[in-house]
Amino acid sequence: MDIAALSVVMSNNQVRSSASLAVMDNIKDVAQQQSLQLMEMMQETVPAHPNLGNQIDIQL
Repeated sequence: MDIAALSVVMSNNQVRSSASLAVMDNIKDVAQQQSLQLMEMMQETVPAHPNLGNQIDIQL
Protein backbone atom coordinates (compact mmCIF):
# COMPACT_ATOMS: atom_id res chain seq x y z
CA MET A 1 0.00 0.00 0.00
CA ASP A 2 1.43 3.37 -0.89
CA ILE A 3 1.60 6.41 1.39
CA ALA A 4 -1.21 8.33 -0.37
CA ALA A 5 -3.69 5.46 -0.03
CA LEU A 6 -2.73 4.96 3.60
CA SER A 7 -3.25 8.66 4.24
CA VAL A 8 -6.75 8.54 2.68
CA VAL A 9 -7.71 5.49 4.74
CA MET A 10 -6.47 7.08 7.96
CA SER A 11 -8.31 10.32 7.16
CA ASN A 12 -11.55 8.43 6.50
CA ASN A 13 -11.20 6.60 9.79
CA GLN A 14 -10.66 9.87 11.62
CA VAL A 15 -13.79 11.38 10.04
CA ARG A 16 -15.86 8.33 10.98
CA SER A 17 -14.56 8.42 14.52
CA SER A 18 -15.34 12.14 14.86
CA ALA A 19 -18.83 11.63 13.48
CA SER A 20 -19.48 8.76 15.89
CA LEU A 21 -18.36 10.86 18.84
CA ALA A 22 -20.58 13.75 17.73
CA VAL A 23 -23.61 11.45 17.47
CA MET A 24 -22.90 9.94 20.89
CA ASP A 25 -22.60 13.43 22.39
CA ASN A 26 -25.99 14.39 20.94
CA ILE A 27 -27.55 11.18 22.26
CA LYS A 28 -26.12 11.89 25.72
CA ASP A 29 -27.57 15.41 25.70
CA VAL A 30 -31.01 14.15 24.66
CA ALA A 31 -30.95 11.46 27.38
CA GLN A 32 -30.04 14.05 30.02
CA GLN A 33 -32.88 16.34 28.92
CA GLN A 34 -35.36 13.48 28.97
CA SER A 35 -34.29 12.38 32.44
CA LEU A 36 -34.65 15.92 33.77
CA GLN A 37 -38.11 16.19 32.24
CA LEU A 38 -39.09 12.84 33.75
CA MET A 39 -37.87 13.90 37.18
CA GLU A 40 -39.85 17.15 36.96
CA MET A 41 -42.95 15.27 35.86
CA MET A 42 -42.63 12.80 38.74
CA GLN A 43 -42.29 15.60 41.29
CA GLU A 44 -45.47 17.27 40.02
CA THR A 45 -47.53 14.07 40.21
CA VAL A 46 -50.28 14.16 42.84
CA PRO A 47 -51.69 10.89 44.18
CA ALA A 48 -55.26 10.09 43.11
CA HIS A 49 -56.46 9.61 46.69
CA PRO A 50 -54.43 10.47 49.81
CA ASN A 51 -55.61 7.41 51.81
CA LEU A 52 -55.37 4.92 48.97
CA GLY A 53 -53.04 2.03 49.83
CA ASN A 54 -52.64 2.85 53.51
CA GLN A 55 -54.65 -0.12 54.81
CA ILE A 56 -54.75 -3.80 53.89
CA ASP A 57 -57.70 -6.05 54.77
CA ILE A 58 -56.60 -9.63 55.47
CA GLN A 59 -58.86 -12.57 56.44
CA LEU A 60 -57.61 -16.03 57.29
